[in-house]
Amino acid sequence: MKLFWEKGYGSTSIADLLQAAGVNSGSLYHFFPGKQDLPPSWKGVDDPIERVFALLARYRLGIVQTEGIYACPIGSLALEIHEPDPPVRKALAANFKAWTDTIQACLVAAGARLPNSLDRRELSRFVLTTMEGGVMQARTHRDVTYFDSSVRQLRAYFDLLEREAARDKLSIAKPPRKRPHSRGRK
Repeated sequence: MKLFWEKGYGSTSIADLLQAAGVNSGSLYHFFPGKQDLPPSWKGVDDPIERVFALLARYRLGIVQTEGIYACPIGSLALEIHEPDPPVRKALAANFKAWTDTIQACLVAAGARLPNSLDRRELSRFVLTTMEGGVMQARTHRDVTYFDSSVRQLRAYFDLLEREAARDKLSIAKPPRKRPHSRGRK
């Protein structure tokens, strides 16, 4: 991950990974067919909502390990593009789409823990925005607490959504109260 942060994902070669890990290619390829198959941030995390926060924790780790210098390479590149460059914008959009697809899959897997009316695609984009904004502020201030406060607010929002879904389930489960009929009146 350190190489991805320093050089960017696209610029990090398999040779770079082998050298940093101190292993030969046979060892790497035995466990991972390519760099795309390196372990995800949520290995061992079964809860779909906690997977979202495990991914954010991975970004936090990058901030802490680089003493606040870490910047998401894709987000940084998106901000650096001054002139229209369709192939680069297309690649960046594909990366952000893959990121939001992954988060959306977690939100879909959460099922009834989240309100039925929730637009899971929009929420996945909001998670990405929270992460990118938190990283940007932490880097600017060289202080991880800016990232932490963004994630803390996102966690509070998820808690509200889960409470809303629980209330919705209760209201569906309870039959409506019958109103007493008044006698003698028409």
